[in-house]
Amino acid sequence: MAKQSRRYAGVAERVEPGRLYQPDEAIQLVKELSTVKFDETVEVHLRTTSDPRHADQMVRGVAVLPHGLGKPVRVLVFASGETADAARQAGADYVGDDDLIRQIEEGWMEFDISLAVPEVMPKIGRLGRILGRRGLMPNPRTGTMVQPRDLPRVVQEAKAGRVEYRSDRTAIIHCPIGKVSFEADRLLENLAVLMDGILRAKPAGVKGSFLRTAYLTSSMGPGVPLDPASLQALKPRE
Repeated sequence: MAKQSRRYAGVAERVEPGRLYQPDEAIQLVKELSTVKFDETVEVHLRTTSDPRHADQMVRGVAVLPHGLGKPVRVLVFASGETADAARQAGADYVGDDDLIRQIEEGWMEFDISLAVPEVMPKIGRLGRILGRRGLMPNPRTGTMVQPRDLPRVVQEAKAGRVEYRSDRTAIIHCPIGKVSFEADRLLENLAVLMDGILRAKPAGVKGSFLRTAYLTSSMGPGVPLDPASLQALKPRE
């Protein structure tokens, strides 16, 4: 186990052992425990009761956080013709088809999310081995394979703070909800929207309680244990 720094050990002492924090309390504490010189990302980590060995129990989806993530999001769109023009007008950073496919095959990866319209999916199939392991391959299940009429809206959502969540092979979901510099109520609203999406994506085969444990943390800070019941009771603003 890596040795903890004196700074980390000092702030970790402020997390009460055995206590499960309310979401608003945890957010305030995470903000107070951030002592590094950069604007840390605030993340939520959820251990679910789903069984990732079964494909029908994978938890996967997207959420549009109302206050974004606090960082620029570089959006790439695989499209051509008028659809490509619409993507550019909506704010996409990179738009193309064969040219972008070639660049990616050569090692270029300077983007955070990729979208594609159905007509180009056969072309980009060979990128699966490159983009798939990074979670960047367009996919209808995550809303990143987009019909042309919906593309401008999805590009704008991606730029504003659209995040993908998915359970890993240990049934844990890791997801950012913003920056430490955000006001606490904005982080709470982002968390509420994310939790609403995750709970809606709960597999039908999962019975009873969906969350085993939940933690809120910053990039370099200690985990603050959340009360799962209170977390699941969060509701987005209407």
